[in-house]
Amino acid sequence: MLAMTDWLKTGTKIVVLVGAGVALAGCAAQYRNHGYVPTEEELAEVVVGVDTRDSVTETIGAPSSSGVLDESGYYYIATQLRHYGPSQPKPVSRELVAISFDQSGVVSGVERFGLENGNVIPLERRVTSSGIQDKTFLRQLLGSIGNISPGGLVE
Repeated sequence: MLAMTDWLKTGTKIVVLVGAGVALAGCAAQYRNHGYVPTEEELAEVVVGVDTRDSVTETIGAPSSSGVLDESGYYYIATQLRHYGPSQPKPVSRELVAISFDQSGVVSGVERFGLENGNVIPLERRVTSSGIQDKTFLRQLLGSIGNISPGGLVE
């Protein structure tokens, strides 16, 4: 009879230890990638002032989204999310490549942005210079982040 109780105690300890190990393994951070951003080698093949919308699509693939206003550009967006236990997934990194076109559909700029601590950081920029300052939809959208004041909402 004594051997049976020792076996039950040992079995219970094993079950508890295995359960604790499974619970701890479930709390390990898991990472998921969403979206697509072309590599630097692929972007090097896009020539500003030469390539068109069709050649960009053939070279680096279809964009994640394109410009809302008059098809002004292609946007490639990639986000890495961290899932940790039961908490909400949080973005760890986000990268955006914006390829802008002129009215004739020729590439006028290639820009790469990152999101660090909520601030948009230009990582790489290849743009043809012109005397005209235009604000693309993406610049307007990203530029308005954080520019809302509580006083402006009350009016």
